[in-house]
Amino acid sequence: MRPLAWPLWLALTALVLSLGLFAWVTDAPAYAGTKPETCNNCHVMDAAYENWFHAPHARWATCSDCHIPHENFLAYWFYKGKSGMRDVYSFVTASYPPLIRANEETKRIVQENCIRCHLDTVEGILTTAMPLDRPCWDCHRHVAHGARGLTMYPYQDSEVYGK
Repeated sequence: MRPLAWPLWLALTALVLSLGLFAWVTDAPAYAGTKPETCNNCHVMDAAYENWFHAPHARWATCSDCHIPHENFLAYWFYKGKSGMRDVYSFVTASYPPLIRANEETKRIVQENCIRCHLDTVEGILTTAMPLDRPCWDCHRHVAHGARGLTMYPYQDSEVYGK
């Protein structure tokens, strides 16, 4: 091997080992999954996670069931990556707002997923005099994340959640 190739091989080996160590320490593969506990790794999500944990949807739906588009494979993984990178950036730079609220794109995705899972119910509503220009959560505010209580400060009882 030529003498100039050694530094290149050493640098590539160091890069691979560093990335591998980073993936192992951060449990990076977990972020490709759908466990709500992974979404709750950032303390800013504690209140949302706690409210979801005690709400009716906890038995049936995970974060990605509601917050990621399910139109097709590419849309799902593209948005999951984009959203995840935005969340990592916001957390690392501490640029997230004190109260996290859904943006317009997220509201659209959540509404589409409500309809996707509850299509039979929605079809029944379409035959009534109910106005159809409102999102599901206007009437079903506490279904997905439960009652918010008196505060939105992050709080999580580690005895309840087994962390």
